[in-house]
This record gives sequence, C-alpha cells and structure tokens, in this order.
Amino acid sequence: MPAPELILRELGLVDYQSTLTAMRQLTDSRVADSPDELWLLQHPAVFTQGQAGKAEHLLAPGDIPIILADRGGQVTYHGPGQWVLYLMVDMRRRPMGVRDLVNLIERSVLQLLEEYAISAVLKPGAPGVYVADEKIASLGLRVRRGCSYHGLALNVDMDLEPFGRINPCGYEGLQVTSMAKQLPGVGLKLELIGQRLMDIAASMLRV
Repeated sequence: MPAPELILRELGLVDYQSTLTAMRQLTDSRVADSPDELWLLQHPAVFTQGQAGKAEHLLAPGDIPIILADRGGQVTYHGPGQWVLYLMVDMRRRPMGVRDLVNLIERSVLQLLEEYAISAVLKPGAPGVYVADEKIASLGLRVRRGCSYHGLALNVDMDLEPFGRINPCGYEGLQVTSMAKQLPGVGLKLELIGQRLMDIAASMLRV
C-alpha cells in the first residue's frame, strides 16, 4: 500500500488564532484520501494554554496575549526565532498511535540537534526534548477522528525572557534553553534549521 501523500508548507510568521482555526478546518474537512500536511511557521509573541491548563501557571503574562488551545499540555510560549511544526496526520492510515507520533516528533528534534552537536535527551513522563535539565523543545497534540494536529516548538534563536513569566509546561522552576544559547558565537541560519526539521519529520513519516 503506498504511503499517504504528504504536503510540506512553509507559512512564515503567522497569527496563532488564525492558524489554529485553519488546522481545525483542515482536520474537520478531511476525507479518506486527503493528503497529510506539515506546516512550518513562527508565531508572534503569545502564550497558549492547553486543554488541561491551569491559570496558576501563568505567573505574570504582562502584555503578551493568552490564547486557549485545544492541544494537550499546559502553558507554553511562542515567539519569533522559535520554529513551530504542526503535523496534520491521519493516523488511521498508518501503523501508529499517539505515542508513536510523539516518539517521531521527539526523534526528529533529537536528530536535528545531533547534527548541530547539541547533546539532547528525553525525560520519562515529561514530553519534549531537554539539554541537561533545560527544555529546548516542547510538544502538544490533539487527535480528532483519528487525525492529529498541533505539534512541536523548537527554540532556535529567540528571546527566552517570556518563559520566566510562566511555569513552562506546568513545571515550576523549569529552565528553558535554545540552540543559540547552546552554541554561543555560532551564526545559526534560522531558515535552514526550520527546513531541515521539517525534512527530518517528513522522512520519518514516509518510512
């Protein structure tokens, strides 16, 4: 059986709410042979609160807007310099469940970071990717009618200060890092990193 068609889209810097609406519309309109899609993008500064999110984890949001999202997980921050990869995948056509898709996302980030000589790890019971005890990538998914949306956020070269205004992912005192922080003095090419991240995830989905 041939692998489902996979469309890769680079959307640039796009509003969070309109992107969320577009993901929901795509998911709700899917039919049996609809292509899967990966969306690579960045968001203007925004805090997003997951379905089970608790307001107590928003410590001092200040002037950054807060949007309720229908993904799993608690609160996180999105901003320029962070790549977001959304995965719209019909898992009914693939031998995978939610845990398998989470594993694929995490392995994609690990492979990318390894290519940049950043030693990253996973933590049991704490989804995401870590460098030592600092989080460099977060993930949150929603599955509806067997189809996923939402995905991952990788901190590349961004202002990390807003993470101090929240308990990232609901963990008090959790420190957050970025590729730029791990590679001081290295001129990171943001566009190339994003394209490579999407290519790695796409190649894993096509297996």
